[in-house]
Amino acid sequence: MRARDVMACSVITVRPDTSVSDVAAILLNNRISAVPVLDTDGALVGIVSEGDLIRRVEAGTERHPSRWLALFSDRGLLAREYLKSHAARAADVMTTPVVTAAPDTPLDQLADLLERRRIKRVPIVQDGRLVGIVSRADLMRVLAGRGKQTEPAAPVEDGELRRRILEDMKSQPWACAASINVVVHEGTVELWGGVESNDERRALRVAIEQIPGVRGVVDHLAVERWRYGL
Repeated sequence: MRARDVMACSVITVRPDTSVSDVAAILLNNRISAVPVLDTDGALVGIVSEGDLIRRVEAGTERHPSRWLALFSDRGLLAREYLKSHAARAADVMTTPVVTAAPDTPLDQLADLLERRRIKRVPIVQDGRLVGIVSRADLMRVLAGRGKQTEPAAPVEDGELRRRILEDMKSQPWACAASINVVVHEGTVELWGGVESNDERRALRVAIEQIPGVRGVVDHLAVERWRYGL
C-alpha cells in the first residue's frame, strides 16, 4: 500500500495571516493536532501543530530562561521561542520547512519518516500542491482493518509446511536455525532446542504463526545463554 491509499484528501488548511487564536480554535473544533499553512497560490509553506502553540504567553506557559542561562544560549533559539509564545499570526509560529511525501510513497517509508523525524503526520504533495495528509492514526487504521480481514488459510501438507518454516527461519538474521528442531503434525508446529533469549523465543513463535497453514505453535524451547558464551 502507498500514501494515496490511506491519506485523508479533505485537508483543513489555514493562511499565513490566520491568527494564532483562530488556528487554536480550528484544531480544537476539528479534533486535529496540526494544520498545514498554504499561501495565496495554494503552495504549502508551513504547518502549525499543537506543539507550536503549547508555550503561549496567554496561557502563562511561555519559557522564562534565567539571565545566566540566556547569556550562554543561542540567540536565534531564544528569538524563535519568543516568536512561538508571542506571535499573533500562523506565519510566525509555523514549523518550516515541512517534511512531506509523494502520493506513491510506500507505507513502510512513511512509517520510517514519522518515526525518524518524530512527527505525527506527513502532508502529501504532488506537483507542489497539497493533495492529502497521512497521520499515525491512518497507519493504525490499516493495521486494524487488516486484522478484521484475516481469513483462515487453506490446509498445507505437513512436510511442505515444515519446509516453509525452516526456510523462513534461515532468512531471519536473529534466528539460529541450526539449534532448533521443527516438528509439524496436522498444522500444529512443535519447536525443540535452545535459543539465546526470550526475545528470540517469542520472535520465532510470532514468525511461525504468520506462515499460512500453521494452526498453532507449541513451544518447547529453552533459553540457553551458556551455549553462546553469555
